[in-house]
Amino acid sequence: MIEVRPFDALGRFDNDWLAARYHFSFAGYHDPSRMGLGPLRVWNDDTIQPGTGFDLHGHRDMEIITYVRKGAISHRDHLGNEGRTEAGDVQVMSAGTGILHAEHNLEDDTTQIFQIWIEPATAGVRPRWEARRFPRGDRAGELVALASGRPEDATGAPEGPLPIHQDAAILGATLKAGQSVTHALERGRKAYLVPASGRIEVDGQTAEARDGVAISQVEAVTITALEDSEVLLADLA
Repeated sequence: MIEVRPFDALGRFDNDWLAARYHFSFAGYHDPSRMGLGPLRVWNDDTIQPGTGFDLHGHRDMEIITYVRKGAISHRDHLGNEGRTEAGDVQVMSAGTGILHAEHNLEDDTTQIFQIWIEPATAGVRPRWEARRFPRGDRAGELVALASGRPEDATGAPEGPLPIHQDAAILGATLKAGQSVTHALERGRKAYLVPASGRIEVDGQTAEARDGVAISQVEAVTITALEDSEVLLADLA
């Protein structure tokens, strides 16, 4: 089953510094039919104005993956971690027993991010934060794991995916117009796909930039770029 969720139909929140679109129920947006997919609970599309952001606040027992689409996000937390994650790169925060953090756009232009929350397989882990560069060129024409807790991705190498505490993975690819990539799904697994840019076809169904595509009950899915595109896919138990 493949369900395309148009960007214009997503939940929304707007104020003077944040334009947020919610793929699943979040904060003041509630849709009983969109409560998550497997352990995936949140996929927010946030546009943050310069010099603004999310002030210090806390989380527990959640794997929070931030993919920067445009600009950069600057992180700090009560553990002493500080860092700046640029477009195309990824940061992961395991909230675990509890973490206080702030995320700000300290750039001169707007920053755009995907904020992805995945429930961990184990509660009460030690909180941590880590960021890693993932050059877009290394993802040309193929899906590359950016963050993962799947056993097959546990390389431990510095260039490997950022670890998360769940049998799930966030994969990314850049596709030229006309290129295709096929992703196999093991029995019982699901996927959620979002083109960060461009326009794609997913097994005959078209998805525009920032649309969501919920995928289940298929053995494999083929993604074809109708124009130059950047895609993110969550593979979920």
